[in-house]
Amino acid sequence: MKFVDEATIRVEAGDGGNGCVSFRREKFIPKGGPDGGDGGDGGSVYLIADEGLNTLVDFRTQRIHRAQRGKNGMGRNRTGRSGEDLYIRVPVGTRVYDEATGEEMGDLVEAGEVLRVDRGGVHGVGNTRFKSSTNRAPRQFTEGTPGERRQLRLELVVLADVGLLGMPNAGKSSLIRKVSSARPKVADYPFTTLYPNLGVVRFGEGRSFVIADIPGVIEGAAEGAGLGLRFLKHLSRTRLLLHLVDMAPVDPEVEPAEEVRRIEQELTRYSEDLAAQERWLVLNKKDLLSAKEFERRRASIIQALHWEGPVFAISAITGEGTGDLMARLMERLETLRAAEASAETVEAEEAWSPI
Repeated sequence: MKFVDEATIRVEAGDGGNGCVSFRREKFIPKGGPDGGDGGDGGSVYLIADEGLNTLVDFRTQRIHRAQRGKNGMGRNRTGRSGEDLYIRVPVGTRVYDEATGEEMGDLVEAGEVLRVDRGGVHGVGNTRFKSSTNRAPRQFTEGTPGERRQLRLELVVLADVGLLGMPNAGKSSLIRKVSSARPKVADYPFTTLYPNLGVVRFGEGRSFVIADIPGVIEGAAEGAGLGLRFLKHLSRTRLLLHLVDMAPVDPEVEPAEEVRRIEQELTRYSEDLAAQERWLVLNKKDLLSAKEFERRRASIIQALHWEGPVFAISAITGEGTGDLMARLMERLETLRAAEASAETVEAEEAWSPI
């Protein structure tokens, strides 16, 4: 299942600098003639694909991007400095559309690929250019042309880095609301989430990951019962799974450890690779239990499951423990991304090595 992250930005190339009207003025040279220089070209705007980015979240806050204007020409035939080009980093896989026309301008599919989206203005010329045998003291000059300006729509097909796994009402939607700006529907009945929701967790510029809140799984999901098949197909494309457990179920007959086992069985039936994927246990609704009771239940579930992986205790409603959980996820994902990049480099080197 694909998710589309979108952002709309305005890009403005720099205007060209104006030409200069100037005449040489030096002692003993009363009629030095024209010496007005040309202006500089305006900077263009480029998008460059960066494999270190995976969302368009940074464009939510910075929507206007301007390249530098060219400097005006000066006397003594001095040319104005050209404006610097602006390079905007976007994730690999970003599609670029002109918002006004709907035209697709490009698709950045490889790291380092560059797309010019706005051309800078052309410089104006100074009065030196108009000097001739019949026009010895020209006062003509031209202004620089304006740089291109346009509204862009960026689209990125996003695969979630982290998938939230758990029975209906385990607290997945509440968690994603707490740690991101996503606002999925939250209520106290099963299957509140009918469609996947994406949230972006940010740790400053260039550090973020995508977390997916997905419809709860039920028995028979591997065979397509309920929303389970779509749910399992998407989870197979994530890097890491968070298994949320309701530690304070309304029904006292419900055993949290048994709920975990039921989902594990569905994962195994669908795909052994998915069942073997890295998974962290997240014990939710800590705020509804006393510290003593929570620790008792925590020890019981870990023992019943023979769990050896990471375990986190949180309250998705109050936010307790969620900050540490998200920080640990960011560190782990960066490690996984670095390992993937290293493996791809090795594969590329082996493919090009001489026989």
